[in-house]
Amino acid sequence: MRRALAILLVLAVVATAAFWWLSRPELLPDAAFAGLSGDPERGELVFWAAGCASCHAAPGASGEDRLVLVGGRPFETEFGTFVAPNISMDVEDGIGGWSLPEFANAMLRGVAPDGRHYYPAFPYTAYRKATLEDVADLHAFMETLPAAERANDPHDLGFPFNIRRGIGLWKRLAQADGWAVEDELTAEEERGRYLAEALAHCGECHTPRDALGVLDRGRWLAGAPNPSGDGRIPNITPAALDWSQQDIAGYLASGFTPSFDTVGGTMAAVVQSLGNLPREDLDAIAAYLARVRPVE
Repeated sequence: MRRALAILLVLAVVATAAFWWLSRPELLPDAAFAGLSGDPERGELVFWAAGCASCHAAPGASGEDRLVLVGGRPFETEFGTFVAPNISMDVEDGIGGWSLPEFANAMLRGVAPDGRHYYPAFPYTAYRKATLEDVADLHAFMETLPAAERANDPHDLGFPFNIRRGIGLWKRLAQADGWAVEDELTAEEERGRYLAEALAHCGECHTPRDALGVLDRGRWLAGAPNPSGDGRIPNITPAALDWSQQDIAGYLASGFTPSFDTVGGTMAAVVQSLGNLPREDLDAIAAYLARVRPVE
């Protein structure tokens, strides 16, 4: 009996050590930041493309208030309710004072300055495809935005999803390398792919997931259940989206469909952000969507 208990103890220690090793945060190397200096003017375009205000502005904010990134918006999912944090320049409640490496590791690796994993309600699995130059520019722009005091609300998650360390294992399953669309593309289509797959993270909502919340890349942009349980997020592959490229770009710019209906739901906030991009970027997204594999 004592021998069996000793073996079980050793196995438990080995399993714990393996879990701790496999779930460890992985950071960008310090050398990656050599020579980087952000441009806030370019960073503003990255800000709108990445949809930062769509999640982190206060619920119902409009106009200039969308630049006050005080957080507080809840996101209901089958895993629990996540609450967008304050990412304003407030030093106590927000991200004021974060260095570029800290900001980049949050954006591209999903790791907080204190070493904790962020939950993937923060779409770092898409942002990780962004260039460091764009992240540096975004950081420079964010530093020009106002600070706002608001303590962050905790997420409402049950076991085992409330164990953050386990996200390190999830990342190994979920963070696929390469692009979802790897065909030979024109320069315009490549720009659209970068915007859609990395910054605008379209796949995070429009692609179905498995039971562990990992994107089903075989059904890229084929539509998915709404995480809140209210309706369904549409299929935007060419099998279902029969709009012209001009119609798609126009919708992203104005929120009007070809039949003059208006955008609604969570997509309304997305259009509010994407509408700030130059028309050639919206045309590029439309060109990219035409190259996505049709999925019924």
